[in-house]
Amino acid sequence: MLNRYLALLPAAGFLLASLAWAVDKDNDKAPEGFVSLFNGKDLSGWTIPEGDGGHWKVVEGVIDYDAASESAGDKSLWSDRAYGDFVLQVDWRLKEAPFINKSIPYILPDGTHAKDVHGKELRLPMPDADSGVFLRGDGRFQANIWCWPIGSGEMFSIRTDPKTTPDLRAAATPSTQADKPLGEWNHFEITVKGKTVKVALNGKTVIAGATIPDLPARGKLAFQHHGSKNKEGAWVGPPSLVQFKNIYIKELK
Repeated sequence: MLNRYLALLPAAGFLLASLAWAVDKDNDKAPEGFVSLFNGKDLSGWTIPEGDGGHWKVVEGVIDYDAASESAGDKSLWSDRAYGDFVLQVDWRLKEAPFINKSIPYILPDGTHAKDVHGKELRLPMPDADSGVFLRGDGRFQANIWCWPIGSGEMFSIRTDPKTTPDLRAAATPSTQADKPLGEWNHFEITVKGKTVKVALNGKTVIAGATIPDLPARGKLAFQHHGSKNKEGAWVGPPSLVQFKNIYIKELK
């Protein structure tokens, strides 16, 4: 009986591997009504920064970045096409966070920074990494990806702009922290319609609707570069040690 059981193990292993492969292949399929922006093989449909040096690349079926683009200009990875109203789905993960950010703010629900009894802003030293999804062709309009306690999905440049109204500042601040632990995959669903941006992270709505008066009508998407090293090879800012996969878009009419 034992010998028969042992003989079946290779076949069972093959069956399990086949099922796992089938599940992975299903994950490559665009949801109904969406089209894929990434073929899992190369960066067709995306504009690699000129002089990048191979730092934006595809590794084992995902877009991989090491935050070390050699481009003399913009180092972010931009889509070839521009989009107006859309729903974007994308899986992302931060591979590691080797930089200690000594100045991460304690952000309140209204988007302002908490202060101590002396009126000094509270700052937290924490491991940090940083990327994001640029919307409609401008890095000012982005859903952040990082390690901050406020959580990813925040629209940092909108929240921190002195000209932003209190209502918009609160709307651009995540209502909850929905990130998975560092190194695990997360899922964004970003809806841009008219002047309004909504962001869901791992099935939780974090930006219910930030209506931005100067949001352009159309523009390209981008995955953000962030971070650099000093002469000694140490990071001087939180780097974009990030990966992306399962990138799908549905244009809205």
